[in-house]
Amino acid sequence: MKEIQKKPVYKLTLAAIFIALATALSFIKIYKLPLGGSVTLLSMLPIVLLPSILGFKWGLGSAFIYSLIQLFFGIAFDGLFAWGLSPLALIGTIFLDYIVAFTVLGLSGILAKKGYWARISGCALVLCMRFLCHFISGYIIFANFEQFEIFGKTIMNSPALYSICYNGTFMLPELVLTVSAAVVLFKIPAIKKLIQS
Repeated sequence: MKEIQKKPVYKLTLAAIFIALATALSFIKIYKLPLGGSVTLLSMLPIVLLPSILGFKWGLGSAFIYSLIQLFFGIAFDGLFAWGLSPLALIGTIFLDYIVAFTVLGLSGILAKKGYWARISGCALVLCMRFLCHFISGYIIFANFEQFEIFGKTIMNSPALYSICYNGTFMLPELVLTVSAAVVLFKIPAIKKLIQS
């Protein structure tokens, strides 16, 4: 079995299956925000598991492919081009909210060889990194939202608070759900066997 797992065809097949699973799960939305961002049914979990199973290079490459798929869906289903962004803001959004934000998920296996809690910490870390990408995008690109309402109070001229609130409404639940599921999955014997091989 270990010899099969070292072959590129095995790795490519497993990566393709995990990317397809993550993509399918991304369509199961618990709730969706108007300018992108949603809480899904564990759509990032397969992507954060891959680096621990296949290694850093395959995990990062798979996460990059997943970012391109999410960008396509952002254009096709979320109407990214209809948001009225300037060309520079559109490029920034594509880069920060899609390419970088989803590719960083592939870094989750960076601590994989250090044990169970290190793998869990790696999952939490990359989800925080994804939040940071969205926060920077919201702070820089969507800073023109000078007024927004939260808990019945109108906030003005606070792009940092706006970005934290907007992106936190979907990234915090995603972080809690994904890390909770990873805590359970990394204890399953079949997953342990995949990681240790």
